[in-house]
Amino acid sequence: MNISVELTFSPLQNNFEEHIINFIKKLRASGLTILENPLSTQVFGEYDTVMGVLNTEIKTAFELMDKGLLYMKLVKSDRSEYEPHF
Repeated sequence: MNISVELTFSPLQNNFEEHIINFIKKLRASGLTILENPLSTQVFGEYDTVMGVLNTEIKTAFELMDKGLLYMKLVKSDRSEYEPHF
């Protein structure tokens, strides 16, 4: 089963940028399909693979900061090729 996940990562501390950059670099290195925009990062792939990577990388990111938020949306389908038709 393929999924699409949208992540918005918000470390709640002054040196937040470094944490976001490190998190995105780890996702890029995972081999999954990753799309980025100024507001979020999107991850696409097979459910168990995506969730395994996210489980590891979210835990690592949280351990490296004092406080933080992570908003996550999941869709049951691979939406990486989505193009609006209007």
